[in-house]
Amino acid sequence: MSNATEVPPAVSESKRRAGLAYFWIRLLKEKPLGTACGIIVLLFIVVALFAHVLAPYGSTEMSLADRLTGPSARYLLGTDHVGRDLLSRLIIGARLSLIVGLAATALNVVVALVIGGISGFLGGKLDLVVQRFVDAWMAIPGLLILLTIMSIVGQGLPQIIVVLGVTGGIGGSRVIRGAVIGVKEHDYFLAARAVGTPTSQILIRHVLPNIMAPVIIIFSINIGAVILSEASLSFLGFGLPIDVPSWGGILSREGREYMEQAPWLALWPGLCLTLVVYSFNMFGDALRDLLDPRMRGGEGSYGAAGKHKRGFLSRLLNPFA
Repeated sequence: MSNATEVPPAVSESKRRAGLAYFWIRLLKEKPLGTACGIIVLLFIVVALFAHVLAPYGSTEMSLADRLTGPSARYLLGTDHVGRDLLSRLIIGARLSLIVGLAATALNVVVALVIGGISGFLGGKLDLVVQRFVDAWMAIPGLLILLTIMSIVGQGLPQIIVVLGVTGGIGGSRVIRGAVIGVKEHDYFLAARAVGTPTSQILIRHVLPNIMAPVIIIFSINIGAVILSEASLSFLGFGLPIDVPSWGGILSREGREYMEQAPWLALWPGLCLTLVVYSFNMFGDALRDLLDPRMRGGEGSYGAAGKHKRGFLSRLLNPFA
């Protein structure tokens, strides 16, 4: 006989969809700037996914007769010193930025979850040792760490993804650790430990769903930081190889060398980089304000009786818990 409190899957799915719709309506009403930046992020992703379809020319297609040509009907953003279409190179560079941003940020989150989760969940001396290491790591300038490691491992797409993902994840582990420690203070966590619930089940059912808000926030905000870091490394000559049309590489080579003759070679890559990074940051801030209970003051706070009010994301993931 089925449990009387069991909820039909169709009802659960309907509630979940209603929660998603409510979230996007809140985002539109309360965070119009974040919504606008989210649209820009979506456009950036679409352009990156269909780069070879949208690019009017190939990234290596040259026309020396049209070198350093200004914006025109044929070349909307102008050409570089060997006659390559700048718009095409920026569009294909967007795909590279998206690949680096998503892959490195995903690795960033995994590293943060492993280090922060173990440190916060186990606590004790291990937590102390891990946090002292994280403190020492964060005391070193990030750019110095990146330049040192990249000079050792060399240029390349896999190298830059791994380096940016691992180095960023160490710093992000502090946020995950704090979220895990917060979960450990809840009555449901203490009750699960008291009745002897296996650790794996506690992690899956109680810890992970309740730290998804900071995970989503870290992911959305760090994508912009990763894209900017990749551009910085490429600008300094430590990022992607010279034959790869990355935004930072275009700024470093064509933009810097031909600044006076062809200012568009520095202007358009700089504007693209600024707009995309700003949009990711603002969209991430908007998600943080809506998902992080500490930013709202209502849901997710602790009342005088010490009862935890479930935040929006927790209700969305499990509306009947």
